[in-house]
Amino acid sequence: MALKITDECINCDVCEPECPNEAIFQGPEIYEIDPNKCTQCVGHFDEPQCQQVCPVDCIPLDPEHPESTDELLEKYQRLQAHKD
Repeated sequence: MALKITDECINCDVCEPECPNEAIFQGPEIYEIDPNKCTQCVGHFDEPQCQQVCPVDCIPLDPEHPESTDELLEKYQRLQAHKD
């Protein structure tokens, strides 16, 4: 599953630079995550880095974007192929 940022976000700016896929961006009111770029850090790290640094624990799984680990790895590989 992709992750999402909830309304509890305090706009502290620590999650955005941690995202290796550049999936996190400043939305109109709070930071948001592009589900097309979020791999939960699969392919980069063992755990989602944004969740690790979030001081208010406001980055849960997004049930609207269910994905298996294999699907996340495929998405990671597609994203990497576009960087080349």
